[in-house]
Amino acid sequence: MIHKKAIIIGLYALLTIGTINAQKKPHLDKTKPTEERINLLMKQMTLEEKVGQMNQYNGFWEVTGPAPKGGNAELKYKHLRDGWVGSMLTVRGTKEVRAVQKIAVEETRLGIPLIIGFDVIHGYKTLSPIPLAEAASWDMEAIKKSAQIAADEASAVGINWTFGPNVDISNDARWGRVMEGAGEDPYLGSKIATARITGFQGDSRADLAKVNTIAACAKHFAAYGFVESGRDYNSVDISNSKLYNTVLPPFKAAVDAGVRTFMNSFNILNGIPATGNSFLQRDILKGKWKFDGFVVSDWASVREMIAHGFAKDGAEATQKAVNAGSDMDMESHLFVEELVNLVKTGKVKETLVDDAVRRILRVKFELGLFDDPYKYCDEKREKATIGNKANNEGVLDMAKKSIVLLKNEKGLLPLKKSGQKIALIGALANDKNSPLGSWRIASDDNTAVSVLEGMQQYKDNQLTYEKGSDLTVGKTTFLDELVFNTTDTSGFEAAKKVAANADVVIMVLGEHGFQSGEARSRTNLDLPGNQQELLEAIYKVNPNIVLVLNNGRPLSIPWAATHIPTIVEAWHLGTQTGNAVAQVLYGDYNPSGKLPMSFPRNVGQCPIYYNNYNTGRPTNVDKNVFWSHYTDVEKTPQFPFGFGLSYTTFEYKNLKINKTAFAKGEPVQVSVAITNSGNYDGKEVAQLYIHDESASLARPVKELKGFELIDLKKGETKTITFTLTDKELGFFDNDGNYLVEAGTFKIMVGGSSDKGLESSFELQ
Repeated sequence: MIHKKAIIIGLYALLTIGTINAQKKPHLDKTKPTEERINLLMKQMTLEEKVGQMNQYNGFWEVTGPAPKGGNAELKYKHLRDGWVGSMLTVRGTKEVRAVQKIAVEETRLGIPLIIGFDVIHGYKTLSPIPLAEAASWDMEAIKKSAQIAADEASAVGINWTFGPNVDISNDARWGRVMEGAGEDPYLGSKIATARITGFQGDSRADLAKVNTIAACAKHFAAYGFVESGRDYNSVDISNSKLYNTVLPPFKAAVDAGVRTFMNSFNILNGIPATGNSFLQRDILKGKWKFDGFVVSDWASVREMIAHGFAKDGAEATQKAVNAGSDMDMESHLFVEELVNLVKTGKVKETLVDDAVRRILRVKFELGLFDDPYKYCDEKREKATIGNKANNEGVLDMAKKSIVLLKNEKGLLPLKKSGQKIALIGALANDKNSPLGSWRIASDDNTAVSVLEGMQQYKDNQLTYEKGSDLTVGKTTFLDELVFNTTDTSGFEAAKKVAANADVVIMVLGEHGFQSGEARSRTNLDLPGNQQELLEAIYKVNPNIVLVLNNGRPLSIPWAATHIPTIVEAWHLGTQTGNAVAQVLYGDYNPSGKLPMSFPRNVGQCPIYYNNYNTGRPTNVDKNVFWSHYTDVEKTPQFPFGFGLSYTTFEYKNLKINKTAFAKGEPVQVSVAITNSGNYDGKEVAQLYIHDESASLARPVKELKGFELIDLKKGETKTITFTLTDKELGFFDNDGNYLVEAGTFKIMVGGSSDKGLESSFELQ
């Protein structure tokens, strides 16, 4: 028999527990300012819960199924329920995100929602061209729209944070991750960084609360694009001048555009891994630039400081990372293991933990997750958004604008709409997977429109396809090294036969989509496998070849540049690849792209870039060997930065500067008249370059400081005006001070970095 007193005590206990549970979730009045809500929440958090917010885990179990038992997954699940996880990545789909969010919000003591991250690099399911290809458009509105499409689809499946854009400047095509960036120029890279960030996040911080925007992440901070030998994860050793004038400007542009997160890089800088680099994270980013978002490590980069030789163990790596300004640990598992004890033993100040947590919570509040943690979990929206017609039309538009015409002799392009016999050759021409590119982990295999499918839409020509040869052997996956076909030429004869009977041969050659990207460094930049052999074999039977390149980086194609009459740079263009290529080849879209990276004549020139320095012996004035050059090849690139042809032609005339001398702070106005002198309507990217002839630090021979994309009807002339201010005319010294110095400035305006109209002015 149960004693009456025991029943009363039991009832009291239940009531007490109910009261505790009712009080455990803090009431955060949404009418209060965000910082006030953060303060209220911080006061209720234990040290362990604070550290939990700094911990990010990769998806680790079938989240809509039963709880995991055993192993690492069970530990992560326990941490999630205990409130020791602040973010998860690679969890995607409204059902899956709702499941993990439910645990965080409804089963932890404070109910702090998760921020869900994912690599949305050039689209989620519906893929745009790779970022380097988009950069070739020089069209900021199109690039912004592309990011908006990506954000729309990603947010519809529960994702609210992308690990992009990559704003690394790089001039070394051996580095596979050039495909993720905007190329070799910091001015263009800064403009593109702004376009992508506002596309992901919206034009203001308030836009981040909308259901179709996501937080962006500027990466990799910093100098990852200058890894030695172009080898991924390698060391970086650059000058302060290179750091301040080339590497950092796109990151500063990202801060100015309101980017909410940064990701540090895998490399060392001045001997210190970026993850533990307080100069980068505390002095510059959070100090000088006053960035108030948070910094996430790259995958396990906290732990990798041990391999760098910068930390002896996980505890020291954690200590150095947090002290240096890294706020969130991606998949090192070290903050959650070590940080509480480091604070309790005085090796890390709790104020630094508090600062990191405030930054993380701030972004979560801005996303609206505290007001509605399931706002990104609408299954109806997911179904209506993914792969819809508008998104496909948007990525098709982006793909067409990304294509660059490198060479067009013999009048092969645009193709005639009827009466032609066309041979289409190359394994990549009938590939629906490779054109999707490297970073397409959410997209489905074989969902790209192939070039063959795109060309088949034009039915009044006789089109015959032959593969010629396979590009790869065995499986092709994101995680595995590719094996290329170098021996099997059994399809050559069939390809030669159709080529010999054709009026025009379209050959689609290049890299597989998984051949560029992270960990895809190359020491050869030629056509892989036996594609060069196939190209030369077809040329012998029919030289009327249009070479369509599919690639994620600049290639070295000296033989093709000399022999093949027409070359089209088509990159990895994403979902709508085939339609975009076909519409350009047939002239339904006049190509307007310009190269964002120089193409080398051979890999021995790498790194090669237009904004180099003169050296003390730039030209062969003495007519002997003692000048800066190669003995076996031109020192110029095969195709320079900013280069790209059109089916029409453009003439530049009447370059004018409004005065010959200017005071500091006085705007310089440069005008030029551009005429469409050809037979087609078209677009031109007019580019302005400057050269500071004499300065306290040697300046590059040319620097892009303005560009404008203009539409011109056949025969039409437009006059455009560029305005140069101190922002364009100055540079950073080796201490990071911005200088604007008196002197002579040369300017050049044209359609490429290699030639144009020239003039000069004095800055007094």
